[in-house]
Amino acid sequence: MKVEYINPFILATRKVLSTMAFVDSKPSKPYLKPEDNQQALGVISAVIELSGESKGSIAVSFSKNCILDVASQMFGDQYTELNEEVIDIVGELVNMISGEARRELAKLGFHFSAGIPITFKGEGHEMKHFVQARIIVIPFETKSGQYFIEACFDSKKFLEG
Repeated sequence: MKVEYINPFILATRKVLSTMAFVDSKPSKPYLKPEDNQQALGVISAVIELSGESKGSIAVSFSKNCILDVASQMFGDQYTELNEEVIDIVGELVNMISGEARRELAKLGFHFSAGIPITFKGEGHEMKHFVQARIIVIPFETKSGQYFIEACFDSKKFLEG
């Protein structure tokens, strides 16, 4: 995936977490996830299908400390466990990140619509993307831990430009 196509995901993610949860995050170098690895990098994740110019999906996966801090910041309550509210928050975050990323991608000529988020939780859970293609992982660091964005598209146009 070309760098200019990765930037919308970085910008969208940082904007959503900063605006909604007052959480600053710093991206690390993106990399390709091994083809045979469906395991999530965090303990709670959500994935949302994208369709339009290409078919694909965006996912977010949080470490426990990171998502508990994000949830606490968003709602002003202290969260200590991965309860139903926290699971809902992860689904809503991937939805918002998807919306922001789609707006940025539209500026580059790529138009997508999004499906309904699906959430997963548990140590070592599998995260299924909606297409069989290489997965780009963008790690992020916050003061309370890591989270990861994954993007997966089946289009040569999107991947190569």
